Amino acid sequence: MIFLQMLAAAERQNQSMLCVGLDPEPTRFPGRLKGDANKIYDFCAAIVDATADLVSAFKPQIAYFAAHRAEGQLERLMEHMRRVAPQVPIILDAKRGDIGSTAQQYAREAFERYGADAVTLSPFMGWDSVEPYLQYEGKGAFLLCRTSNPGGDDLQNQRLASVEGQPLLYEHVARLAQGPWNLNGQLGLVVGATYPNEIERVRQVAPHMPLLIPGVGAQGGDAVATVKAGWREGASIIVNSSRAILYASQGDDYAQAARAVALQTRDTLEAAKG
Repeated sequence: MIFLQMLAAAERQNQSMLCVGLDPEPTRFPGRLKGDANKIYDFCAAIVDATADLVSAFKPQIAYFAAHRAEGQLERLMEHMRRVAPQVPIILDAKRGDIGSTAQQYAREAFERYGADAVTLSPFMGWDSVEPYLQYEGKGAFLLCRTSNPGGDDLQNQRLASVEGQPLLYEHVARLAQGPWNLNGQLGLVVGATYPNEIERVRQVAPHMPLLIPGVGAQGGDAVATVKAGWREGASIIVNSSRAILYASQGDDYAQAARAVALQTRDTLEAAKG
């Protein structure tokens, strides 16, 4: 099953637009796990088990594993997710951006080593930094478009005088992804929940593309405003929450607490459809 089919099936089965981001930080782990980088797999697997029937996707952030030399634990986690939640697609949050043979190796890492269903990419180096990922039939790639961090304004909100209509840079990225770059229908866009007006603008430019929307929860994005800006019938949004779910409790009940927050967030998102 290709990524977009998996995503649509998970949305229907779990009645969800929620993505749980897996950003394990051992110093924030609860109870007996606290500070132990060897417990990254155990912590994340417990979160996955507790939320697998509530989400449309999981999104492990590779830096949180690599910083602790835990790539092996990430491989185990990917296998665990495919085993216990085969219906839920996995988006590897890597934000890679390089060209030629290097991009080919990053694509191999994401799709062959880790077995991800989709990956996040930086489009700053252009088409030839994206194309190697699209050689993997059925896999997805989400291009950074309008990100949730304040520094995104430095480049993404600048107007392009050399392009017809002088669009903002993030609008131009959306046009490229919607049009000439999306040869096999494999692309999506990353748009931060902290900018609902920009989400709506991206949706206008790219009416049918899936949008990966981080920033709900600890980053302050408004779940209801996010859905109203980005969701359209037949056009998926994947609304990511990480820290608010992962660290919902510092006790031994952390997995149950994560489930409770995920359930509340999922239901809030669904209700916002109207």
